[in-house]
Amino acid sequence: MVGRRTELAEVVRLVKGPARLVTLTGVGGVGKTRLALEAAARLRPAFWDGVWLVELSPLSQGEALPYAIVEALPLVDQTTRPMLDVLAEYLADRELLLVLDTCEHLADECALTVQALMRAAPGLRILATSRRPLNVPGAEVLTVEPLPIPGPGDPAAAAEADAVVLLAERAAQRVPGLAADAAGRAKLVGLARRLEGLPLAIELAAARLRELSVRELTERLDERFAVLGDTDKVVPGAQPPWHQALRTAIGWSHQLCSPAERLLWARLSVFAGTFDAEAARMVCADWHLPADRITGLLAALVDKSIVTWQPTAGGERYRMLDTLREYGADWLRRLGEAEELRCRHRTHYRALALRADAAWMGPDQLAWYERASADHSNFRTALDFCLGEGDDGDAALELAEALWFLWLACGLQHAGRHYLDRALQQYPTPSPARSKAVWACGAIALGQGDLDTVAVRTQELRADAEASADPAMLVAAAHLEGGYLGLSGQPAQAAAVFDAAPYTRDHGAAYSGARFLVWTIRVFAHTNLGEFAQAAAAADAMRAQCLTCGDRWAQAFADYVRGLAALGLGQLDEATAYARASLQAKALLRDSIGIGTSIDLLASITAATGRGEPAARLLGIGQQAWNAIGRNQLGVPELLAARKACERQARDSIGDDAYEAAFRKGMEDSIDDGITYALHQT
Repeated sequence: MVGRRTELAEVVRLVKGPARLVTLTGVGGVGKTRLALEAAARLRPAFWDGVWLVELSPLSQGEALPYAIVEALPLVDQTTRPMLDVLAEYLADRELLLVLDTCEHLADECALTVQALMRAAPGLRILATSRRPLNVPGAEVLTVEPLPIPGPGDPAAAAEADAVVLLAERAAQRVPGLAADAAGRAKLVGLARRLEGLPLAIELAAARLRELSVRELTERLDERFAVLGDTDKVVPGAQPPWHQALRTAIGWSHQLCSPAERLLWARLSVFAGTFDAEAARMVCADWHLPADRITGLLAALVDKSIVTWQPTAGGERYRMLDTLREYGADWLRRLGEAEELRCRHRTHYRALALRADAAWMGPDQLAWYERASADHSNFRTALDFCLGEGDDGDAALELAEALWFLWLACGLQHAGRHYLDRALQQYPTPSPARSKAVWACGAIALGQGDLDTVAVRTQELRADAEASADPAMLVAAAHLEGGYLGLSGQPAQAAAVFDAAPYTRDHGAAYSGARFLVWTIRVFAHTNLGEFAQAAAAADAMRAQCLTCGDRWAQAFADYVRGLAALGLGQLDEATAYARASLQAKALLRDSIGIGTSIDLLASITAATGRGEPAARLLGIGQQAWNAIGRNQLGVPELLAARKACERQARDSIGDDAYEAAFRKGMEDSIDDGITYALHQT
């Protein structure tokens, strides 16, 4: 970060002071986010439970705010409680800093949420960025000003001013040697002063120095200032109004773009968060913008600092700063294309969700996990559109049910339940997509222990399955019915329901997740009945099918129950290998339930060998996962009993004091360090 030393020190001082909410305000493009992130990095040692960034710009609905905060935290609640209550309980005894970035479009919702959380959590501090204050009593507000530039009477000082230093750094990236000495930097002073020290305006202007000299650039900016005057407002009603220098720089950058670049800039504004080149082609291309030109146009917008390029493990992605996206969105409205592009966006992400669903139980599962997680904001935006202004029941149901793996397997149960409940309530007309949405909703409710909802969804799905005679749907209905019976204390009836379903046969991709979940629960039932040889054989058959199709998620379940069977047979080395294989896969998918069950199994195996200290530490690590989920061992009696027996063995082995110390050590480990320990401890 260039400059801002005084402001940075002041932000740190305010966050450590008596006010528990500090809001950085200022015009768009002034550098609020950059300052907040730098301050958060400095403050990290002051907060025992960490510093957590919550990006709010992708949100279009205020009701999504608590979900966004939960998703930013290591919290995967598996209950049906209101999300704000879940957050309040999680934060109640923690000391952490939340950084809420870009609050202005949800200012009222942010104010209410912040006040509720601060009442519940005395150790919580919040640093927010917003173009307008959040109107919370007792909060501190710091206005972030543009980078300073001394007046014309002190040219030497002006050449070393922060705004000029920033412009010089960016200019050198475009034209090496341009600002290599004092004379070269002096040429930039007038340009930086014309841009009034506004960082985003400086970035945009510097992007043009490859084509224009500093003098030409300054002259053109002068001309645009004269044309714009004080009346041009790119975003009507913006609060506060855009800084004139920024309006000038953005409008001038827009003017210097080619017509095709301007059109792509406008159309890209429909994306939330990041997007990839394929999405840009599918959503933005037509006869005005041929698909084969999109990649080149994206590169041109990156070169002009309109779009940011972000390399990731899953491939290249792009994003647009909020201020530039707002300009593009306003231009898109003026073109009369806003509704059409939102529909294209919905259509693309609907198709992407269906592709991901079809490929999930296959060799590219981890790649699809990375891609779906990266596009979570776009899926959410598409669902909000379908359930709101778009009023598209078919698309809403297909999107919500096709993303079952993201909701169920990747730790987004609350968000999934939110969208599935809304879609099922708004669109009651029977359809194949609705039936699968019923199953997905019921499956999430099973994990949440919401048996009333499971009973309702089971009845709905059973009727649909029997009417269609679809074997895959019958297996899905058995999953809900058998799960309900098992959690209701009727294991024999549950086993009978499972055994009547053809879950060992492949019926296609539609309900493949359901059949492997049924298989897992059936093997688990064998172990609970002491039928360890049968459990091992059934788990081996399940593993074989998973290996054939290349799946990791279901195979991890098979490894887990195979480990249970091996423990029951006294094969402790085999049990350890299977439990670690399960943990490794579940950690890759951020599956908190799988992480918790696998670590608990490793603790039981370790305790069975008489090693009480590592067993206690593993129980502490596992407890972190259960705390994040909100229900110890999901309330499953057999899992609770196994955990209790493991603790008793460990205490008997090393004594209560040593047990408590080791357990506390496991609780104090970061979850990542804890998983590493579980995978490698001997």
